[in-house]
Amino acid sequence: MSRSDAPYHHGNLGPVLEAAGVELLAQKPHSSISLRELAREADVSHNAPYHHFGDKTGLFKRLGEVSMQRLVDQFLAADAPGLDAQERALALGAAYVEFAVDNPHAFTLIYDPEVCVPGSPSETMAPLISQLEDTLGDAAAGLDPEADAGRVEARATALWATMQGLAYLVIAGHLTRAQIRPAIAESLRR
Repeated sequence: MSRSDAPYHHGNLGPVLEAAGVELLAQKPHSSISLRELAREADVSHNAPYHHFGDKTGLFKRLGEVSMQRLVDQFLAADAPGLDAQERALALGAAYVEFAVDNPHAFTLIYDPEVCVPGSPSETMAPLISQLEDTLGDAAAGLDPEADAGRVEARATALWATMQGLAYLVIAGHLTRAQIRPAIAESLRR
């Protein structure tokens, strides 16, 4: 337990608070996390998170960046060499949805428009979004090498929408994990 009179200084405060935040996100939605609770989880003074993040928005923005990095890492890890275009798109799509299902609160935080404002990502979030979009766009282009740029963009958008929709349907319990790959594969066949 943290003590209110404990110093907020910590040699490794940022990573300790982020790790505690990730642990809390594994248990509950970000909207239910308080800075005091984060301090208790990290075993630092109740003021330490305020000094480090400023406020809950600062905390959520940072946790969104950390969560997005984890999503991108899992997504890119699925981009194995030697896969044909269909297998690659399926592997990427499944990795994306499986991250969401395994980390529903982190996934929801990533796409909270009050945390990552559409069109105005943080300096840390912007390159992560680009990595995800570029990889997805490249996978979409591989599905039809003769397609023009407009069609590739439309296909990448359709793939993202499919992945996003599947993620939320499985998280909510409307679909099962076993339905992820067949649904993506069917979407790719169309």
